[in-house]
Amino acid sequence: MGWGSVVRLGLLALLWGSGFLWIKLSLRGFTPVQIVVVRLVLGTAVLMPVALARGLRPPAGRRVWVHLCVAALLATVIPYTLFGLGQRTVGSNVAGVLNATTPVWTLLTAFLAGTDRVTSVRRGLGIALGFAGTLLIFSPWRSAGDITSWGGLACLVASASYGVSYVYMGRFLTNRGTPPLMLAASQLAAGAGLALLAVPVAGLTPPVWRADAVVSLAILGILGTGVAYLLHYRLVADEGPTAASTTTYLLPVVAVLLGALVVDEPTTPTMLGGMLLVLGGVALAQRRPAHR
Repeated sequence: MGWGSVVRLGLLALLWGSGFLWIKLSLRGFTPVQIVVVRLVLGTAVLMPVALARGLRPPAGRRVWVHLCVAALLATVIPYTLFGLGQRTVGSNVAGVLNATTPVWTLLTAFLAGTDRVTSVRRGLGIALGFAGTLLIFSPWRSAGDITSWGGLACLVASASYGVSYVYMGRFLTNRGTPPLMLAASQLAAGAGLALLAVPVAGLTPPVWRADAVVSLAILGILGTGVAYLLHYRLVADEGPTAASTTTYLLPVVAVLLGALVVDEPTTPTMLGGMLLVLGGVALAQRRPAHR
């Protein structure tokens, strides 16, 4: 990877690594559907004016917008809602481990779709090491019952949806003449429109206007959605869907470091060993072969 992609990968991991915290705090005042709508609207409000100010125009053609709507469902509306529902009943450690299955789903989907079959051994080993490191960091066996609960199943399905979305975007949207910034803004706009359709059905519960919930939701929408999606699309365009999906393995590393630095949470040798495995796995998964 070039240094630009490395920096984008790190920033994306930082933004998404704190995402489970912001979701958990947002649930104190808002329903999962309300969180999805607000974060997508805020994300669109951040990216679309920037894209238009740079002289970019939304993609034309019904087919492109159909693909954008499908990608928005797979990458935002469905997983955002399911993680919100799941985190009502499971801990953030369980959600983090299940979210770390995203590269596995991406690799499987890419292989079945025939879009990424050239690095199966090295990249497969990297993904396996990354997942093993995530398990060491979070130690989900302490919460095995949560993983098999309905909340755990919701988080697992959300992760699978993320995995499919990486491949879908790489195949039908990226590197087709539309700049990543406009693609990201258009997809968030499509997701916001789709999420608004669900408000009359599931989003009419009056919100509780707690300061911590409001601030958390604002951070989640502006930084964790708007800015993060620009970085996300650029990584998919530059490095491919499977390599870009390994961002999820860096999220537990970010979570552990933030916990140790910000709130003085203990860091165990098991966590440190898991972090080393994660970093080694990501390095392997990101490497490209010399010959195809």
